[in-house]
Amino acid sequence: MAFVKDPDWWRGAVIYQIYPRSFQDANGDGVGDLLGIVHRLPYIAALGADAVWISPFFTSPMKDFGYDVADYRDVDPMFGTLADFDQVIATAHHYGLKVMIDLVLSHTSDLHPWFRESRSSRDNPKADWYVWADPKPDGTVPNNWLSQFGGTSWQWDARREQYYLHNFLTSQPDLNFHCAEVQEALLDVARFWLDRGVDGFRLDTINYYMHDKGLRDNPPLAPELRNVKTAPAVNPYNHQRHIYDKNHPDNVEFLKRLRGVMMPFNAAAVGEVGDSQRGLEILGEYTRGDDRMQMSYAFEFLSGEALTAATVAEVFAEVERVANDGWVCWAFSNHDVVRHITRWNLSPAAARIYATLLLMMRGSVCLYQGEELGLPEAELAYEDLQDPYGREFWPEYKGRDGCRTPMPWDGSAVNAGFSSAKPWLPVPSSHYHLAVTEAEHDPAALLHHYRRALSFRRGHRALRAGHMGDVHVEGDVIRFRRWTDTEEILCFFNLSEEPAHVTVPDGNWVTIAGELGSTRPAPDFQLNLGPWQPSILLNDRAHPRAG
Repeated sequence: MAFVKDPDWWRGAVIYQIYPRSFQDANGDGVGDLLGIVHRLPYIAALGADAVWISPFFTSPMKDFGYDVADYRDVDPMFGTLADFDQVIATAHHYGLKVMIDLVLSHTSDLHPWFRESRSSRDNPKADWYVWADPKPDGTVPNNWLSQFGGTSWQWDARREQYYLHNFLTSQPDLNFHCAEVQEALLDVARFWLDRGVDGFRLDTINYYMHDKGLRDNPPLAPELRNVKTAPAVNPYNHQRHIYDKNHPDNVEFLKRLRGVMMPFNAAAVGEVGDSQRGLEILGEYTRGDDRMQMSYAFEFLSGEALTAATVAEVFAEVERVANDGWVCWAFSNHDVVRHITRWNLSPAAARIYATLLLMMRGSVCLYQGEELGLPEAELAYEDLQDPYGREFWPEYKGRDGCRTPMPWDGSAVNAGFSSAKPWLPVPSSHYHLAVTEAEHDPAALLHHYRRALSFRRGHRALRAGHMGDVHVEGDVIRFRRWTDTEEILCFFNLSEEPAHVTVPDGNWVTIAGELGSTRPAPDFQLNLGPWQPSILLNDRAHPRAG
């Protein structure tokens, strides 16, 4: 297949997230690797995805499984070599897939050479590359900022007799984006990977790049506002309004510089905006116009809140209000949250309609490895946990390992075909019967529905890049319209176990997407929807409706 670099390839793209430790082990050490990804790229292409997002594979001590980078320009031996990564690029492009890599720019590992030098003294060339602050007169931390992983976000360093900032683990010191040299170094990192052939980036914690220079205390957050989209409920992080430790207005200026670096390569980026109060607003700010990031990741459908017709409509209304000029990248699952099959307790029928809904919405889409198989969250024993987040808050919060267990490829093979050795996390017994080999031979398997839904989306420009509006909720049914200058599609979704009866607006509507369970309206414009059933209608302007 010829590989074409369309500058707008990202708009409406379906991006398949690969968590490399758990995708496919090619060398038999129990950990997934880059050559394992190469082996499975045909599967992703056959699914119908447009791109892959590969979570971090850089050199790292792996205290946060690659999100603590010790060398931005090399592959951790656990995952392979730079030559292996080149093979990922070549193979993905052969199959028509773009490659996005996870750039972690807000912080590094404390083993990164930059930090080693920075902490060595107060007057070395990299002394200001990280966020350092003197203690208060009584020796306590500079302010009240809290870490996502619990407790203060300041760590004492005896070498400099100062505290350094860490929004995550103490071993993940935050870079100082107010230092011009830091920005230049990170832009050079982006150039390195773009020159190597990547098509874009997923930008981890994009709104954490800059902090308030005055180190002002964050104000408290009222208990009734403490929703838990970005941190578990047991984490005191939820007790603050995070207005000084992140979301700095100068973030936008750095994003513009990064966009300038990406532009000659027709590369695209999706930023992860982690903020429970202002997430969509910041998303709109970061993706507005044509000189910032193309997309940002939305957390609205990653929380534990049930996904009802009303809540979906509320999110759409908020996007329209604060991010109408931006571009959302939607997801139901990822490597940081409980898999949505478990989170929402979905039946097979509900899983199908939610997948259809996801692929009909305006924006781009991220699919997390295994969601197309309907994998539930894995229940792991404490002794099997690897995630420091889970170990810290167990048992009230069990961490992220339950969504990171190995991908099941072969239901009859040892470790479900992931590895010939003991995997770094166990393969749950409940996943074997959902393996790819089992799904391929089961016509009712969710995998086939995802393939059909991705193919349907790709075949309609109105769904990939068109407008969206006329959102209407009636009971458990949500309706919305997607359109371009040449195509108009009307979507109904009954998000309920009960039948529903609604009226179709006037129009020359023709039923499409029968392969996705779409039902036909009656001649009197009445639409009878079964439990968990959609109806997808096309406005057939060429043949006016009689009557």
